[in-house]
Amino acid sequence: MAKLTAKQELFCREYLIDLNATQAAIKAGYKKNSAEVTGSKLLRNAKVKNFIQELMGERNERNKIDADYVLKRLTEIDQMDVVDILNDSGDLLPIREWPKVWRTTLSGLDIAIIGSGDTEAIMKKIKWPDKVKNLELLGKHIDVQAFKEQRETDLNIGIVDKPLSEIFKNG
Repeated sequence: MAKLTAKQELFCREYLIDLNATQAAIKAGYKKNSAEVTGSKLLRNAKVKNFIQELMGERNERNKIDADYVLKRLTEIDQMDVVDILNDSGDLLPIREWPKVWRTTLSGLDIAIIGSGDTEAIMKKIKWPDKVKNLELLGKHIDVQAFKEQRETDLNIGIVDKPLSEIFKNG
């Protein structure tokens, strides 16, 4: 592979941080007023694309992220059940007793104290991950086609040189 310039290599490394080509170009030292165009051009450069793919592959290997990991996490999220974080009386378990998937996947947890003294109440609000989006991602991963908006149909239409009365003759 042909060698990248120092700026191109820095662009590739910066691009992996947030996948923002404009910011990567600026951080790599390209002119700010043309960074959007420069970033776009760099992403179309075959040497740059190959190096970015190489860096992504190395990062995925370091972090052990592959299709199996993604599918496993999506399945764990799909199987989350609120019963896993409640005790027998319906109160929330202490967070340290929650299954790991709950501790690492919730979109939010709000705890508010309402009132004061004897009338004080604690309100707990849990924000679940988007289960429908999760199912859509699972379906796409295994090519279920459940979320495809249009169905493709193969039709073979030919031209017939006979009158319809001959084609549909009884006999």
